[in-house]
Amino acid sequence: MKKPTITATQILDSALQLADVCGWERLHLFDLAARLDVGLDVIASHYREKDQLVEAWFDRADQAMLARGNAADLGALEPAKRLEELLIAWLDSLAAHRAVTGQMLLYKLEPAHLHLQVLGLLRISRTVQWWREGARRETRHLRRIAEESLLSGVYLRSFVHWLCHPEEDSAEFRAFLRRQLRCGPLLMLLQH
Repeated sequence: MKKPTITATQILDSALQLADVCGWERLHLFDLAARLDVGLDVIASHYREKDQLVEAWFDRADQAMLARGNAADLGALEPAKRLEELLIAWLDSLAAHRAVTGQMLLYKLEPAHLHLQVLGLLRISRTVQWWREGARRETRHLRRIAEESLLSGVYLRSFVHWLCHPEEDSAEFRAFLRRQLRCGPLLMLLQH
């Protein structure tokens, strides 16, 4: 009898479940293949390297953010509130594996992983771009550049804060995020 085809989603979900137990650093693709009862060739056909699992995990978060951006109620909100709702959706999609998500970032920051760090910068830029698109931001030229730079800072500070404070309730985190979105120059940009 032929084994059912394993999907990229099943591989990612299994990797996250394994990493919840052993940690991201100790997750080996051969253990993942054994758990799924497939060969490494099957894993490699979907993910050429371990870091592609990380990218798929963050792609999933981007998709959750964009799905929230499609909601009818979002368009009526002020820009800062739209941005807040979208980033909350992004983080909520990662919440089930918050500790592993932090471990993934530490893995990328290892000195020997310079190539992953460069890709990490591209990931930040891509997520911030989708965040702005989901919030329907229409700024252009220098205003867009300034807004992207400031939002990148908000994104990074908020993400690190969220990772470092798992005990914080959602209302406290939202208050933190609102303060980030409503500070100085960014507030002026979001009002136009």
